[in-house]
This record gives sequence, structure tokens and C-alpha cells, in this order.
Amino acid sequence: MAILDQKTHLFFSLVFLCFLISFSPISSLSTVSISKTSNQTLICALISSSSSFPQQSSLNCTSFPQGIQIPLNPSVSFSGIVGGNGFLCGLTSSYSSSTSIMVCWRFSNNGTNLSYKRIYLGPLITNLDSGNSHICGIVNNRLECWQWHEFNSSNRSLMSSNLAVGEDFVCGLLEFGEIQCLGSFRNVTDAIPSGNYSEIASGSQHVCAISKNNSLICWGNMVGEKPIGQFKSLALGDNRSCALRINGTVVCWGETGFSLPSSLSEEFFETLEAKQDIFCGIVTSNYSLFCWGNDIFNSNPVVFNGVQVVPGPCTTSCPCVPLPNYETFCGEGLMICTHCVWQESGVNPPIVNGSGPAPPPLPPQPMPPSTPSQTSGRSDPWSRRNVAFLVVGCIGSLMMLSVLVILFFKYCKIRGCRVHDSGRLDEAGSPPQQGSQTSGVQDQQGTPQPPVLKKRLSQLISIGNGGHLEEFSLQVLLQVTKNFSDEHKIGSGSFGSVYHARLEDGREVAIKRAEASASSSYAGGTKYRQEDKDNAFLNELEFLSRLNHKNLVRLLGYCEDNNERVLIFEYMNNGTLHDHLHRLESSPLMSWPGRIKVALDAARGIEYLHEYAVPPVIHRDIKSSNILLDATWNAKVSDFGLSLMGPQDDETHLSMRAAGTVGYMDPEYYRLQQLTTKSDVYSFGVMLLELLSGYKAIHKNENRVPRNVVDFVVPYIVQDEIHRVLDHRVPPPTPFEIESVAYVGYLAADCTTLEGRDRPTMTQVVNTLERALKACLATPIFSRSNTDDSST
Repeated sequence: MAILDQKTHLFFSLVFLCFLISFSPISSLSTVSISKTSNQTLICALISSSSSFPQQSSLNCTSFPQGIQIPLNPSVSFSGIVGGNGFLCGLTSSYSSSTSIMVCWRFSNNGTNLSYKRIYLGPLITNLDSGNSHICGIVNNRLECWQWHEFNSSNRSLMSSNLAVGEDFVCGLLEFGEIQCLGSFRNVTDAIPSGNYSEIASGSQHVCAISKNNSLICWGNMVGEKPIGQFKSLALGDNRSCALRINGTVVCWGETGFSLPSSLSEEFFETLEAKQDIFCGIVTSNYSLFCWGNDIFNSNPVVFNGVQVVPGPCTTSCPCVPLPNYETFCGEGLMICTHCVWQESGVNPPIVNGSGPAPPPLPPQPMPPSTPSQTSGRSDPWSRRNVAFLVVGCIGSLMMLSVLVILFFKYCKIRGCRVHDSGRLDEAGSPPQQGSQTSGVQDQQGTPQPPVLKKRLSQLISIGNGGHLEEFSLQVLLQVTKNFSDEHKIGSGSFGSVYHARLEDGREVAIKRAEASASSSYAGGTKYRQEDKDNAFLNELEFLSRLNHKNLVRLLGYCEDNNERVLIFEYMNNGTLHDHLHRLESSPLMSWPGRIKVALDAARGIEYLHEYAVPPVIHRDIKSSNILLDATWNAKVSDFGLSLMGPQDDETHLSMRAAGTVGYMDPEYYRLQQLTTKSDVYSFGVMLLELLSGYKAIHKNENRVPRNVVDFVVPYIVQDEIHRVLDHRVPPPTPFEIESVAYVGYLAADCTTLEGRDRPTMTQVVNTLERALKACLATPIFSRSNTDDSST
């Protein structure tokens, strides 16, 4: 019984351990890169920027022989780097940890013809690897490659970790450690071994992998005889290979008897990197970088004298154990993971300290020989093989059950989600959807009754929402507007016309009065029904009476008299952003810092609605004509006639028919009829494109055919050619300003992606615009170079 208890304990320990490892996020990014030209080698590594900010990893590069100089900005922090034939690429975070930016430098011999380009901005890249020519990464658990035109989107296979990019192929590990290889090099793609593996690496024409029992298997056009033993990491080049044993020593093999230089045979390494004939490794004792493979490095393997290289990417959790002293390189809450070393009893990674490695782990104890009675009789149900099958089966069942539960939960939420609307958006004659916030009622025959406007208005005032608002008499408003004459009319809002007036106490105000002639902002251009206008009026009164932010237009009071519905706002002297972009022949908003500042003001107002208002508010009609400018050119968000309270805590969206303005409306919201805060983000992105290009959201091209600003401008941004579509009325941006303008362009492209989940939040938008404005007004933080030798 005691033996059974021990085996039961072992079994559940294995299940729990495998569960943790299977579901722990794994990031495979390299902190060392090797780039080659025909006669030069460029070695780059990530180093800790300073002891005050260890989470900042700056890039340090040197070439052998000297000649290639990469212009670097020390204020930019990288999370991973890769290199190949004549290129170096760095991966960094954008305005949040859920977004990645990848930039690349290209160069020829002696560093001539140096060019710089951003090749990716989007969802987080969790794994990244490069071959001599190609780069591949994992985005949202799917493979994505760059510099590989023949590798089309149909090859975006589901992969989990440990990418290995060769000359014409890419391999990676699936969720449970199976290997998948794609590409045209059949010697690799047609010879994939079966089984489960923990590490994989590739050279230009061969691949090696480490199995779960730490053994090594290789296939493809490998040169030399692979070593025997237990390993934890690999680095493969062209016809050369090196592997890291579980005790930290390195063994190499390949063409012409390639081996590790004798001067490094007693060194212990933490990680390896290779490209063509060059190999590099970070030593465990002091995290220095050593390289070998040709006469230059074999005679002097130390690359950066006295510099500690970051031994791995910083992450939030580890499948095994973190590296000791990881605090030296990572910020609070982050750590660097060691390679998992699998023993037959589970995971047993080597533990090292700052002064050197611990003794290598003991080899597994041999099993006693089986007796005839054991082999001929009934097999032991607790054998290792059965335990392994049971573990895999339990984990697979658990994952399947989890997926089913999640799908069932989402299905129930979608089917039973409360409809939350600002007005009846159903077709005429159909009953209103349950839970919609309509102000009208129906009798038993379904005939609409007059909206109970006065009752709802009284309720708003009685609960205190309008307690700080002033109630104006209709007589006073008629007097100051000359009976709402056209000479006082300055525009239209969501439910009526807007008039400018000066009160008896000298205050300038904007007066919005509901009228039957007010046109709708709904898609399709239908007119507001009476109850729609009433709802728009009540929405503005309800929301603005409880919202208070410097970037929201301030509601001063209201008037409810003789069926008149009037709201009184602060007057915004400089009109709408739309007028300054499209109607006025001259405008003070003819500078890029000025325009970015207006965008930042508007973003802060929307961020307040989404993140700080209780409950949160979705505006639903963000556009340049709803961004107003005061006397000192501060921008404020206005017109809350279509606004809604956001989803409750247990909801992901509001299910309702689309409303908004054509050209600005979120296509996902229009298609799925699911409203989230990301719909406002899309509309804001359209407004950014409008602000950058000077084109209206919907405008006519040179052939007088209507065109969407997103379809026209975004392709230029993606190709890093935003200068071709910038508003010609604004003076060309200075070298300092062009980086900020391009950065705002990338943000606009992100905001207008088709899927809402890929768009940034308004907090992320605000952070990005703050950085862009700071760069316009001072030394740019996005500068490609802050050195005198920049040739970009």
C-alpha cells in the first residue's frame, strides 16, 4: 500500500508538472545575433542599459574586421535580435506589452549602402528566428515570415515555439512537442522524425532536435557524426553544428573535423547562437560572449571585453526554473528562464550561481533486470510507458474540456447577451429588442405610443445627474438667439441645430436645439424619428451631466419647456477639427506638432470615457466634426447623442445594430453587430488618417470615384512611404518631425485593422501620441541614430 501511495504521488506530481509546462507561455527570442557579408562578420548582443533600469536592454554591435557601423539609439530597448546575410533585425515593444515592432538594418561590405526600415508593427511576436536570408516569427500561435515572397499566407501554420529557419524551409514545435517543417527543401520536410521534442535548431540544410529524454536527433544534409549524450540546447551553421550538454559544456562537429577550440573546452555556457561558420555562446560564470569558428575568433574568442550580455529574453514565467541572478537583467516581475532538462523522474534543470555551474545532474539509475515471472506475467500498470500515456491522455482531455467549456460559455453569452441600445434600430413594424433603451412604449397591438420624455427627464434630474446643471428658461434662450435665427446658427448636432449666443452675464455659449429637420448619423442616411431625437437629447444630458474631463465639451444646462428640448454648452471659439482640415483656406493647424497635439487631446477625452467613467461610455460617433477647439486650441470631444454605456463586467460586447457615420464606422461592428470600445478606436484611427493626409474619410479620387481614406492611405504607411500622402497644405516635416509623423501613421494603421482584438486600447493610443508629440518638440526618441556616423 505504501508503494502504491508513492507511485500515486509520483503520478499526480507528473500530471501537475506536465500541466504547468504545457500551459506556461514560452518565449524563444535570441539576445545574440550573427550577421555576415562576403568578408565581414557583425556580432551584436543585448546588454543591460543601466543598473537603474535593468529592464532596458540596449543593442551593442561590433564587426570583424572593423567597418560595419550600425547607428543605434540607446534609448530604444530591444527584446530580441536576429541576423543573416547583410542584415540585422531587432524586436522591441511599442506602446504596450501586447505589441511588437521589428526594425532591420541592411548593409553590404564595409558597411556601405546602409539602410533602415521597419518591417513589422502588430500583435506580440513570441518567437523569432532567421536563416541566411529569411526571418520567421510566431504571432498569435501562427507562423509569419518576412523576406520570403514565395512563402505565402497559406503556410501560416499553427506553431507553438522554437522556430528554426533554414535556407528554404522553416521548422517549429507544435503544442505537445511534435515537429512540423514547411518549405521546399524536401531533404528536411520529407524526413521529419516522430515523437515529442523540447528544442529544435537548423543550419542552412540540416536540422537537429532534442527529445524529451535529452537525446539528439538530426536529419537533412548534415556533415559529420552527431555526438552521443544528453543535451539541452543547439546551434547549427552551414555544415557545422554545436550542442550544449546538460552540464553546460559544448561539443561541436562538422566539415573538416570542426570542433570546439581547446581554449573553450572547460568553459560552461548558458546559451548558443550560430550563423554559417561562426558560433557564439554566453558563458555562465560572468555572462561574457565568446565566439569561435574562424581564425579571428579562435585566437581571441572574447567579443565584448568586460560587458555582460543578457543571457536570455525576459519573460513573466518559466516552464522550469529561472536563471539565478536574473534580477541583474530584468525588471520587477520578469525573469530569464533556463533550458528545461528532462530526467526520467521529471524536470531537473541544472542550478547555477553567479560564480559557476553546479555539478552536472546524476544520470538516471538503470532499471533492474526483469525476472521471468515479471515478463511472462501481467505487466505492471504503473510502468513508465503507461504513466506517460496516462499523463498525455489526461492533459489532452483536460485541454479539450477547457476548450469546450470556453466555447460553451461564449455561445451562451452571445445568445443570451443583453441588448443595450440608445434607440430603436429595428426595422419598422418589428418589435423592439428586449432590453433596448427606447423611450417609447407599445400597446398590446404593437402600436408605438408617444415617448415619455418628460418622465425620463425628471428621473435624470431627481437622481442627481443634473444637480450641478443650470435650468434655463425658454424666454431667455429665444432672446439671446433672436428666436433661433439663422444668423446665430453655427452648425448641427446629433439631434438638432447649434446656435452661438452670449448670455446676459457675458458668457458665450453654444445652444443645441432639437428640430424636426435634424438628419441622422445612422448608416444608410435615414432621418431621426421623434423618439430617436428624444433619446439623443437624453443621452447627451445624461452622459455629460455626470462626466467631467478637460477634453470633453462641458454641459452648462438645459431647457425643457413647451416640448422644447435644448442643451446649453460651453462655446468653443475655434470650431471643429473638420473645418480646419477641409473647409478653411488657412488655419493655425498647419504644423505637425499642432495636429498631433489635437489628436492627443481627443484621445485623452476618449480614454476617459473608456477607462475612467463609471460605468464606461462608448461614444459611437468619433469623427473630426465632433472634435471641437477652444480659444487656446485645446481639443474636446462633443456630441454624445449616440453614446452608450459600455458592456457590464461579465460581458464582452453589446449586441445591437450598427449606428455611426459612414466612413468612420467600425466595419467589424457593422458586420457582426457587436459593439465594443474598439469601435471607437477604429473611428479615431480614421480621424488620424484624415489629420495626416488632409483627405476626408470618404472622398473622391482623381476619377471622381468615392474612396475610403483607410484604403488609400494605409498601404503607403505599411510600405513606409507616408511622405507620399501627407497633407500638402502643411509644410514638409523636419527630420525630427518625420519620425513622429510616421509613428502616428503606424498607430493609425493599427487602429483601423479589421479585427478589433488587434487594435490598441485608447490608453495605448494616448501613450503613443504622447511619445510622438514629445519627439516633435524635442530630440526624437524614435531617431534612427543619435550618432554622427549615421548614414540613414
